[in-house]
Amino acid sequence: MNEDPVCPGLMIKGEEMTDILVVEDEPAILDSLSFILGRNGWSVAVARDGERALEAARRLRPRMLLLDIMLPKMSGLDVLKAIRAHPATKDIAVVVLTARGQQYDRELAAELNADGFITKPYSNVEVVEEVRRMLALHHA
Repeated sequence: MNEDPVCPGLMIKGEEMTDILVVEDEPAILDSLSFILGRNGWSVAVARDGERALEAARRLRPRMLLLDIMLPKMSGLDVLKAIRAHPATKDIAVVVLTARGQQYDRELAAELNADGFITKPYSNVEVVEEVRRMLALHHA
């Protein structure tokens, strides 16, 4: 992956259209998700904080986001609100991927129009299946 010169801290694999923007501040989880998704044929960009995630979503217009809730600089829920409020990004599929799996968190994510919700710890198979499902629903 290469750092994007326009948005420092944003990492992009290749020059093709980005399928998935992974927004996660834990390096081990970020690396694992990037590897798994890339191995399944999707192009991946990553952002490690909420501000960069929002910039990247607006600039790259990925097909979907895997979005952690607990992020530095701007929470994942605030990122989700901003994505849904902006005409250029409002239709991007967003799956919340978080350790906060209480019913309240699920309801709040749904209220903010998240398309899916995965609780950590997750299985790689679960993530891949959810990504396939979301991309099929949003880009049929």
